[in-house]
Amino acid sequence: MESFSYQDLGRIGYSFALDKQNENFHQLLTCKENGLKGENKLFFCEHDPVFTIGKSGKESNLLVPELLLQQKGITLFHIDRGGDITYHGPGQITGYPIFDLDQFGIGLKKYIHTVEDIVIEFLSQYNIQAERLEGATGVWIDANVAGSARKICAIGVKSSRFVTMHGFALNINTDMGYYSLINPCGFVDKGVTSLEKELGEKQDFNLAKNRLLTLFKQAFR
Repeated sequence: MESFSYQDLGRIGYSFALDKQNENFHQLLTCKENGLKGENKLFFCEHDPVFTIGKSGKESNLLVPELLLQQKGITLFHIDRGGDITYHGPGQITGYPIFDLDQFGIGLKKYIHTVEDIVIEFLSQYNIQAERLEGATGVWIDANVAGSARKICAIGVKSSRFVTMHGFALNINTDMGYYSLINPCGFVDKGVTSLEKELGEKQDFNLAKNRLLTLFKQAFR
């Protein structure tokens, strides 16, 4: 029996995904508070273009007026995850693990490291060497090469009683132009990238999702 159920939500608006997360987060939390074993769930989706700002984020990292976002069809949400501003959109695998970490015997730091390890292993299947960057969550390429560090996966998590929500955003065939409108994750001296950009051609999105899901099943058993 698998330790979590999986659902591909397809391409959806951010508010729908947030409602879906909150519903399942509170269900799992309520089970835990009542001494019951709730169901862990993993959701993958693509979003319509949206910027989200975490609870410690700075408005100054949005580099254009909100009116311009509306004109470009981009929505903006202030949310309760960690981290600063990031982008979600088509061609990106956005993942939301709603997990009770006690069921896996790990804490929050180990959980984030495990998600990072999954993405690092995923990228190795494309012959891309990725790594962590000291002092910053997420997954990076050329993390310690001056002027070359670029993030390919952002991670931002909320937890209560070791039940998690929010998650990660992995750029596959993402339109990187949207990142010019923000200081991604608050950084002004580091870049962002995608699998397509690194490999020079558009990638099979469904294959990428299946590979990533397989790695989640191996890591969270």
